[in-house]
Amino acid sequence: MGQQEKVATSLAGAVSEGISASLAPVDAELARRYPGDPGTRQPVHTVYVPGDAFAADSIRSWGDQALAALDEHAPDAASFAAVLGLSDELAAPVHDRVRAKLEREPIEDLRIDFEDGYGGRGDAEEDTHAARAARLIAEAYRNGTAAPYMGIRMKCMEAAVRERGIRTLDIFLTGLAEAGGLPDGLVLTLPKVTYPEQVTAFVRLLEAFEKTRGLDAGRIGFEIQIETSQSILAADGTAAVARMIDAAEGRATGLHYGTFDYSACLGVSAAYQASDHPAADHAKAVMQVAAAGTGVRVSDGSTNVLPVGTTEKVHDAWRLHYGLTRRALARAYYQGWDMHPGHLPTRYAAVFAFYREGFEQAAARLRAYANHAGGDVMDEPATAKALSSYLLRGIDCGALDTAEVARFTGLTRADLDGFAAPRRGDLTATAE
Repeated sequence: MGQQEKVATSLAGAVSEGISASLAPVDAELARRYPGDPGTRQPVHTVYVPGDAFAADSIRSWGDQALAALDEHAPDAASFAAVLGLSDELAAPVHDRVRAKLEREPIEDLRIDFEDGYGGRGDAEEDTHAARAARLIAEAYRNGTAAPYMGIRMKCMEAAVRERGIRTLDIFLTGLAEAGGLPDGLVLTLPKVTYPEQVTAFVRLLEAFEKTRGLDAGRIGFEIQIETSQSILAADGTAAVARMIDAAEGRATGLHYGTFDYSACLGVSAAYQASDHPAADHAKAVMQVAAAGTGVRVSDGSTNVLPVGTTEKVHDAWRLHYGLTRRALARAYYQGWDMHPGHLPTRYAAVFAFYREGFEQAAARLRAYANHAGGDVMDEPATAKALSSYLLRGIDCGALDTAEVARFTGLTRADLDGFAAPRRGDLTATAE
């Protein structure tokens, strides 16, 4: 090994030290505000079930209804592929995985709804339903029938319903705490947020519960539902949603777009209220930019066109839902809402097709990157992170198998996690 060549510099070490000292507050601020993705599984959808309708068999019932819809309206891979325009290559793998998913895990994220989907109820009745929701969720996690993520959507923090929302949340969380503790998959949704101060108030509420029950500070996180124009653009011209993430003090886990409330807030006619309306695209783009790097995930909204009625009508609704879901995935909205059991087949078909059709190319690019091999695409560390995240999402939802990903990439799950995990400042380390 030859002698290392001496190089000349002009700056004293104190210059670098001084710059680092001056940027120390910025370094700390970057670490606090932009910790990066948490690396946990993100569900591909959220299903809402009204608080008065939720039952112990709701998850299984949704899966059975979705399977029955397939049996009636697309009983085999060829017919299902023909409806959705799937290629011959994808037809059988997607169909088979959709059926297996509906049998094994029909719902990934379930929210018991005490807001718009619940309707007007008396206080005593809502108390009963909130306590029942806690009991049934606790039982589901104990007996292995729970969705990976479950929780409630309470009423918002506006004056007219604030006390009712706080009471419902208190009853629900207390019920869980007394039934064995808060499950790891617990998710809360705060709807119709207009001002960051409402987020701050919700944080104080959760802090009080944690202190009262002896829980670790910050144990309870929550999603912020974006349903008002003021949550995107505040009166002072700032992006209010960015301030809301900051106001959550690290507790925000997601931003969920509310298709119909937001559209109505802007005066969009009912016939044109949809997740692909230009107003929806603008709102979600602002949400996406505000959330980038913070660890807060963005969820698309829903369609209110239900796959019911004649086979022709079901097929039309399926094509619409499939197309909207694929459109969202291409725009990096990896989660959405499903409002009916009949939406589950096309939710999973869209998600599985998205990951399976791009799987081999993504795997080859990541393998070449990991092995420092050449190829027809020059990938950077940030792209390797995106490729790994793509494959991990596919594995988590059931579109891909760990074994086939390992076979095509030569990488383990731990390897994929390592490529997907680096923060912004650590990205160059993955290329060494």
